[in-house]
Amino acid sequence: MPLAKPDERDFLADYVRRLHDATSLSDERRAWVGAVREIWRETGGAGGRVVFIGNGGSAAIASHLASDLAKAGGIAAVCFSDASQITCLANDYGFENWIAHALRLNCRRGDSLVAISSSGRSVNILNAVAAARRLEMKVVTLSGMDADNPLRRLGDANLWLDSKAYNIIESAHQFWLMMVMDSIIGRAEYKAN
Repeated sequence: MPLAKPDERDFLADYVRRLHDATSLSDERRAWVGAVREIWRETGGAGGRVVFIGNGGSAAIASHLASDLAKAGGIAAVCFSDASQITCLANDYGFENWIAHALRLNCRRGDSLVAISSSGRSVNILNAVAAARRLEMKVVTLSGMDADNPLRRLGDANLWLDSKAYNIIESAHQFWLMMVMDSIIGRAEYKAN
């Protein structure tokens, strides 16, 4: 069945409005940026690492942010996205537990976790947050979709976006994380090298 072709003008206007809503600044979002900035600074200052996790598009955001935070932000950061590690731990412990075991093997108190899940319901992400808590790690969460998703309240700093659109949520999650990183750097424009 072919996809219905929406009126382009209405579609684009609605899309931009949705993205604007997901990226507009509020007191709650301003507080989230400040809280995450402090968690990352404390983590780096204590010699810890910021660990980013996600699935699919959220995993791509996690990888991007880990690279940029370490390179441009000067704070050690990693993303568990190595295919060998994923398949090894998923094979041994199940997909729902592979990230929790990766944290157990690679992290310690003083590290912090950034858990990104558009739905806030991914079992492997929820299990990883529980593992991070056992390791006494600080936790930052980013989610969307339903207001009652379980991830939304599990972090020390939680960002929830009132949207059902995966691409809007993922774009906004990356936007907010980049804003935190740039607030650490102190500017939005800087050279890539």
